[in-house]
Amino acid sequence: QVQLVESGGGLVQAGGSLRLSCAASGNIFSINAKGWYRQAPGNQRDLVAAITSGGVTNYADFVKGRFTISRDNAKNTVYLQMNSLKPEDTAVYYCYAKVNGYSYWGQGTQVTVSS
Repeated sequence: QVQLVESGGGLVQAGGSLRLSCAASGNIFSINAKGWYRQAPGNQRDLVAAITSGGVTNYADFVKGRFTISRDNAKNTVYLQMNSLKPEDTAVYYCYAKVNGYSYWGQGTQVTVSS
């Protein structure tokens, strides 16, 4: 079992920045990858960014150059630095952790970007 607790969402104006955090606990040594998805009302849940246990990162095209995923292994925490935010980035952002093909999810944090 892995538990994930997100923080850092909120309301920001277009062009602004936010940093999301996701702290993991439980069976953290079995985690193969961690990252973030997002879901806007009426839309499917889309991958935003991911980082593997080996440190390889992957980004959705719509955030490349604006968002950065990173991690602090000592704190068992993964971060999503979001810069140059756009109104279309408004969504609930979910942290996930993958263990042997199974995904654990956080509760989600709302990010709202006003124009």
